[in-house]
Amino acid sequence: MLNVRPFGDTIGDGMVQMSFTLPIKKDGKSSQAAAVLAEKLGLEEPYVAHEEEIAPGFTFFVVYGKCRFDIDMDEIKDSRVVSKLTDMHEIDAFIKDKIGRPLRVVGACIETDAHTVGIDAILNMKGYAGDYGLERYENFEVVNMGAQVKCESLIERAVAFNADAILVSTIVTQKDIHILHLTKLIDMLEAEGLRNRFVLVVGGPRISNALAGELGYDAGFGRNSLPSHVASFVAEKMAERIGKS
Repeated sequence: MLNVRPFGDTIGDGMVQMSFTLPIKKDGKSSQAAAVLAEKLGLEEPYVAHEEEIAPGFTFFVVYGKCRFDIDMDEIKDSRVVSKLTDMHEIDAFIKDKIGRPLRVVGACIETDAHTVGIDAILNMKGYAGDYGLERYENFEVVNMGAQVKCESLIERAVAFNADAILVSTIVTQKDIHILHLTKLIDMLEAEGLRNRFVLVVGGPRISNALAGELGYDAGFGRNSLPSHVASFVAEKMAERIGKS
């Protein structure tokens, strides 16, 4: 059993920093209110290091305090997608050997999400962080539909393109709107009897592989994911589906 606790100055001292905004004005009671909230959240000996009124009636706080809880690392499970394939050339060779044809992928940001940075990082030829995007692969054919694509339009294009995989990027997450949109896509695919026709992948800063599975997707990629991570998953999943993995 490996128990760990946050620390600031000394291992195991439990020191943590948190920040939050309260809908109160900065006055003689505001820092005390922040300290009380920190105590209710489980911090011992809370100290308000900074408070600033960021708008009339709204004050931002930075608070330090001691956390009394441990984490048993043996109970933590790694739910990330892990692939044996590591780079573009290896993935291309795998597709050629195991599938025998280029894989077709359609990607988009769906519904009201107008942020293409995620889908572009995965699909555009230049890629991200020195890792080439799927457009550069010999054995991927890619359609990037961009932003604010209706679920109906994405499904229609994927069917017309005879796509093997649908990639969805979601950046906007206020009030869990990404959950609503991702669920809508799954529901529409299931209603049309198309869910099992595609490998479904979703990515974004608040996406995890566990969450993606709960929503009905084949895989989820969160922060620090690279194009090769997505490409390798799609390639291996398709090979698995045709029994050549």
